[in-house]
Amino acid sequence: MPFSLLLLGLAVFAQGTSEFMLSGLVPDIARDLRVTVPAAGALTSAFAVGMVVGAPLMAALGRRWSRRGALLGFLLVFLAVHVVGAVTDRFEVLLATRVVGALANAGFLAVALVTAAGLVAPGAKGRATATLLGGVTLACVVGVPAGALLGQVWGWRSAFWAVALLSVPAVIAVARSVPGGAADAAPPALVDEVRSLRSPRLLLALLLGALVNGATFCTFTYLAPLATEVGGLDDAWVPGVLALFGAGSFVGVNVGGRFADRSPASVVTAGGAALGAGWCVLALGAGHPVLLLGLVCVLGALSFGVGSTLISQVLYAAPDAPTLAGGFATAAFNVGAALGPWAGGLAIGAGYGYRSPAWISAGLVVYALALTVAASARGGALGRADGTAGVPRRP
Repeated sequence: MPFSLLLLGLAVFAQGTSEFMLSGLVPDIARDLRVTVPAAGALTSAFAVGMVVGAPLMAALGRRWSRRGALLGFLLVFLAVHVVGAVTDRFEVLLATRVVGALANAGFLAVALVTAAGLVAPGAKGRATATLLGGVTLACVVGVPAGALLGQVWGWRSAFWAVALLSVPAVIAVARSVPGGAADAAPPALVDEVRSLRSPRLLLALLLGALVNGATFCTFTYLAPLATEVGGLDDAWVPGVLALFGAGSFVGVNVGGRFADRSPASVVTAGGAALGAGWCVLALGAGHPVLLLGLVCVLGALSFGVGSTLISQVLYAAPDAPTLAGGFATAAFNVGAALGPWAGGLAIGAGYGYRSPAWISAGLVVYALALTVAASARGGALGRADGTAGVPRRP
């Protein structure tokens, strides 16, 4: 993999830390700003909504910019809003900074996905995507637990300061190492790119991505109270629980990347079946600490293995939309990231307990599997890099 691709992963690490770190900070934010836990959990949904709106919007806005310039601009805005979030004492302001930060993050990731795909051979988009998303999984392994630990020792605001500081070397790395100085090649007309986004294979990948990511974030957002209130673990265990999920996700995204270019349908169906079963077992067995810890690691691997495969499928299915494909992939996955915590918060607020998000996650994955099977029966399954898998051959 090109070295510049690894540096893009560094920037994604900083942004992934910000997106996911609230899973370990929700209870502290709720107490400090005097809001309920579901309300604090809505900060994750707000970030995801900003990603949904911002991904295609920012990708379209930055079409005429050089990729390096767009990446730098988005990173600088991202850094600034975290400084504001660290100093505010109003929940409304914090909520606003999450939305603006998400817009910047969405623009960066949309451009970075397309940039990463362009740095490798045409049949290696899955591995490139996995390498880029390795920054996200490292955020889960290192950044999110570290944020939770900082929150416990110095308060949740220290985690926001840490993300701002972490963004500084990412800015320097992108400025020095990402190709594309004054201008990149002119993209196709916007209307042509939009027209190419209507293929059934692309729409299937987008919908499946939203469902799988919704399942992931529905439970991940509330892992801290699930571990402490249901699993009976001490608060000091929360960073470790989050690190286990991140370690699993790191393994999953790398293993998934090795197969995403060759047999994506197998990854999605087999991995999805195991993922749906795993969420059910977590809902039933969360009261047993050892089982909970093991399942958190396994579910992290399955969630990101299947999820990264679906992201690469979006890029494969939209070769004629070089600037918007990454935006729509980012938007679809964050539709799930917005609706998942919202649905989990509704269930908790209705009195169904901290196990209920895991049941919702299971239902979302089962629905995704049903759609995959139905699409396969009609010859519209996910395809390999050569586009042949699941597509009936001509006689």
